[in-house]
Amino acid sequence: MTAETLKAQGNKAFSSGDFNNAIDYFSQAIGLDPSNHVLYSNRSAAYASLKDYQKALEDAEKTVQLKSDWAKGYSRKGAALYGLGNYEDAAAAYKKGLEYEPNNALLQKGLEDAEMAATGGGDDTFGKLFGPDVWTKISSNPKLAPFLAQPDIVQKIQAIQKNPSNINMYMQDPRMMQLVIGLMGLDVNVATSAEEAAEKMKEAGGQPEPEFTRPRSPPPKEQAKPKAEPQPEPETDEEKEKKQRRAESDREKELGNAAYKKRQFDEALSHYDKAWEIDPTNVAVLTNKAAALYEANRLPECIETCEQAVEKGREVRADYKLISKAYARIGNAYSKMNDLPNAIKYYGKSLSEHRTPDVLTKLREAEKQKALADKEAYRNPQLSDEAREKGNELFKQARYADAIPFYTEAIKRNDTDPRNYSNRAACYTKLMAFPEADKDCDEALKHDPNFVKAYIRKAGVQFARREYTKCIELSETAKEKDVEKKHTNEIDSQIFKAYQALNEVQSGANREETAKRAMENPEVQAILGDPTMQMILKQMQEDPAAVKDHMRNPQVAAKIRTLINAGIISVR
Repeated sequence: MTAETLKAQGNKAFSSGDFNNAIDYFSQAIGLDPSNHVLYSNRSAAYASLKDYQKALEDAEKTVQLKSDWAKGYSRKGAALYGLGNYEDAAAAYKKGLEYEPNNALLQKGLEDAEMAATGGGDDTFGKLFGPDVWTKISSNPKLAPFLAQPDIVQKIQAIQKNPSNINMYMQDPRMMQLVIGLMGLDVNVATSAEEAAEKMKEAGGQPEPEFTRPRSPPPKEQAKPKAEPQPEPETDEEKEKKQRRAESDREKELGNAAYKKRQFDEALSHYDKAWEIDPTNVAVLTNKAAALYEANRLPECIETCEQAVEKGREVRADYKLISKAYARIGNAYSKMNDLPNAIKYYGKSLSEHRTPDVLTKLREAEKQKALADKEAYRNPQLSDEAREKGNELFKQARYADAIPFYTEAIKRNDTDPRNYSNRAACYTKLMAFPEADKDCDEALKHDPNFVKAYIRKAGVQFARREYTKCIELSETAKEKDVEKKHTNEIDSQIFKAYQALNEVQSGANREETAKRAMENPEVQAILGDPTMQMILKQMQEDPAAVKDHMRNPQVAAKIRTLINAGIISVR
């Protein structure tokens, strides 16, 4: 499942009020696409809906970090800070957002509310009583001072100081009501618990409802009077004219789209130009015009039109998806011009505005093509030969580690010459880097299956690994490939050394010690414990000629070689 799909499911859950599931979907999407600022913004809104303002703030700050010029990120931050009671910081966040979108009604309303709350405005009249001097007021009043010995009351006072609107949460506690009455200068008898406070107020004629009692039946509701329907503000002449221009522009644009679908690009461009002339704020006209220019192979004009779309889009605060589309079309044009660095650059810009699978695929393909192009541009067989010769000189001086970079450079300059891999394998073997040496031998043989030197060096690697039977087999293969008999002495020498090593392993003097060491090898134990292998070994012992038949099976042959190398099976 893609990040976009998860985001869509999160938006659906959010719209239906299922905020917990929305958070889960957005979190999964973030796991797949952690650089997408929209996902953090949406999750912040979900946290805020659950009144988890601290987490909402963390996501909002991440949103702003990823895209600092996106006004909605500051709107999320302001809402979270407001929920935490940090009104001054909330106002600052809303102001920052308005720097990017001065006409954003949501930011303007948020700023107004935050500034009102910061200056003490609003309905929290009782909350004003709990200012910085509240502790002095309470301690200096003999009837209120005992409240300071009640930890839960102290915590509630501190919570109200952080956010005065919290007082509404605590007014069900009769002690808080007594405290408020006392701070207002009225007489009060202090209770030491909620139950005692309720009893005292009951004695005084009050009827408070205890915190944890069953709620009473609600009083009958008065029939609500029908409210007058709010009348919409009349449109100004300027707004009417703007709507009319946009409608006319869209009609011309649709005519252009119809011509574009018929591949009548000149006619389409004529309609798009008229649409832009009617309404020079309709940025979608420019992106459609760029598509027609692209199909007409007028690529420089396509790029210029898209750049105009981005510039105008920023100016009129167009949808970020339109900006993303313009950048993507610039990338397409550069890709068609085979200017891959610029194509990669603009695909990246497109994804930073709005991520789509299509543009992401194009980016990866452009990066792949560029890597291949860079590789081909670096290819130079002559310089490859020069680098290999320098490596050979260092190899002769036994400077194996110093020779490897030159052989590597030779491979980069010409990766189809098996000599480059074979020579580097020789260095790796000398440095006892056997896996790397084996891999280079395989690469050499991939480019030239008849390259005798690679077989000889691969046999040397197997000898160093004490895989003597494999060494012998590879040496025999090298002998078959050496049709000109140039390497006969070297191959025979390798075969002789391998048989000699096998004889030492299987000699009578070492037989007992070899068998003991072999039986400590888990691989040998597994082979000898296999009933099928037990049957095969018994058959080989009774009929030595059966060995050839069994060696035709690669899996059985590999197990038999392991037993030969371990000294369990003797070769004569």
